Amino acid sequence: MRSITEPRPARRSRGAARHDPRSTMRSATEPAVSPVRVAAVQSDPQVGLENKEKNVAATLQRIEEAADAGARLIVLPELANTGYGFDTREEAYAHAEAVPDGPTCAAWSELARRRDLYVVAGITEVEGVHLYDTAVLIGPDGYIGRYRKTHLWNREKLIFTPGDGFPVFETRIGRIGLLVCWDIWFPEVPRILAAQGADVICSANNWVWTPPPLFDDAGNCMASYLTMAASHVSGVPIVAADRVGTERGGKFLGCSLITGVNGWPIGGIASAEDETTLYADLDLTETRSAVVWSDLNDLPRDRRTDLYDPLLGFTGGTVLPR
Repeated sequence: MRSITEPRPARRSRGAARHDPRSTMRSATEPAVSPVRVAAVQSDPQVGLENKEKNVAATLQRIEEAADAGARLIVLPELANTGYGFDTREEAYAHAEAVPDGPTCAAWSELARRRDLYVVAGITEVEGVHLYDTAVLIGPDGYIGRYRKTHLWNREKLIFTPGDGFPVFETRIGRIGLLVCWDIWFPEVPRILAAQGADVICSANNWVWTPPPLFDDAGNCMASYLTMAASHVSGVPIVAADRVGTERGGKFLGCSLITGVNGWPIGGIASAEDETTLYADLDLTETRSAVVWSDLNDLPRDRRTDLYDPLLGFTGGTVLPR
């Protein structure tokens, strides 16, 4: 049975130095400069052409519900319009659409325009003969950009072409970076996005099998902890939307979460079973005044960029100051 987690009051994430008069008289983000309620939608899309129309309709309903709850940045799972478990490339081609000119992007764009929203969602993309596992970013004025998954998981390698870049998109609410699922296992990805000035990272996921145990005693999966760690070490919130349910014998792990700039989940981690929507109130510009632990501990300052390239060898972006 689908449940909706009620929006929670704002919870500010602060480093110790925020309360230390030696380091600051007033937080740079008080009052909040870019307050945004964000939502992570945990749902259960199903593969099969007979399900595609229902999948898209379900995304529109969940976006509407999140907008009614005050969310302005809404993140949906990986391949939210088609489901995940393609048996063959032919089947994937049959499900795929052009981006941004296909009907699913058009439907998301119309809703984002009408409700003044930013939507991040996974979609099966086709361009020429290439198939991509893509996350799109859509805003009130329409399509903003896309990220094509760079780290392909398991049988994805037999179907999709890997992407080749890590874009960060400037928007009216802040700078938004995207990643997809297996990317979170590679700490370079969120680090590169953060180094390029991302104020928030939106993570569209279909987290599946990992080496056992799948869950710890608290009922959380490894991907949730990797998300927390990536958020913590880069001082950037992550809105991670996973899916639940089973599909063609595969089980999905749920455990969606939204972290603050300190990496801790805001409002907890979602269950492994239920369709739900998580909410958090963020000030996206808080990321730009990175958490300083103490006079002698400062993550951005302490990085040994003299020993490793500031963008870890990635040449497709520009480092922005924090």
